[in-house]
Amino acid sequence: MSATVLEARALLLDMDGTLVNSDAVVERCWRRWALKQGLDPEAALKVVHGRQGYATMAALLPHRPMEQNYAENRVMLAEETADIDGVVPIGGAAAFMASLAGLPHALVTSADAALARARMTAAALPMPEIRVTAELVGASKPDPEGFLKGAAELGFDPADCIVFEDSEAGIAAGRAAGMRIVGIGPRAAALSPDAHVEDLTQLRVEAADDGSIRLHIEAR
Repeated sequence: MSATVLEARALLLDMDGTLVNSDAVVERCWRRWALKQGLDPEAALKVVHGRQGYATMAALLPHRPMEQNYAENRVMLAEETADIDGVVPIGGAAAFMASLAGLPHALVTSADAALARARMTAAALPMPEIRVTAELVGASKPDPEGFLKGAAELGFDPADCIVFEDSEAGIAAGRAAGMRIVGIGPRAAALSPDAHVEDLTQLRVEAADDGSIRLHIEAR
């Protein structure tokens, strides 16, 4: 079994689809919303992953006032936060998060703080000390603001960071931030990340003597 090794100073972690499998909740909530709008739920689900809700709504209903999107996004966040049925960790997430203890890392998610805490708790995963959640940025992924803010909070240059992402919007955000990307899961496979894994069991984190992080990526 061969391995790729990437070196970084800090790791920036998306949540949904990367650490936590919340697809069941996301699909329930967004199917309901799409049907209320007279939209095809299957087409809507191709757009939702990785973005803040208002940005998804704007993409699907481009002529609608943004204030309406913001208002409905608040309702959607409350629904998603209350619904944790089927929220589970991505394979290998618990061991991966344990291996990051004491190393520079941050959560960069399109969820707000309450939703992030609900899903990380439901998946029994530790919440990173540094978190960039929806209410801390002015623009949703694919804008790079969240990842740039995460790197700044940790005190590292973007080029020294590796992003872990599953979605098209998230990978585009990481690229726009000038960071290398490890794609997680099936959505990321076709998006040409710097490395791709099926889940987090393929990753091993090693702390180097100079303070850098070596990321060992096992091939399958």
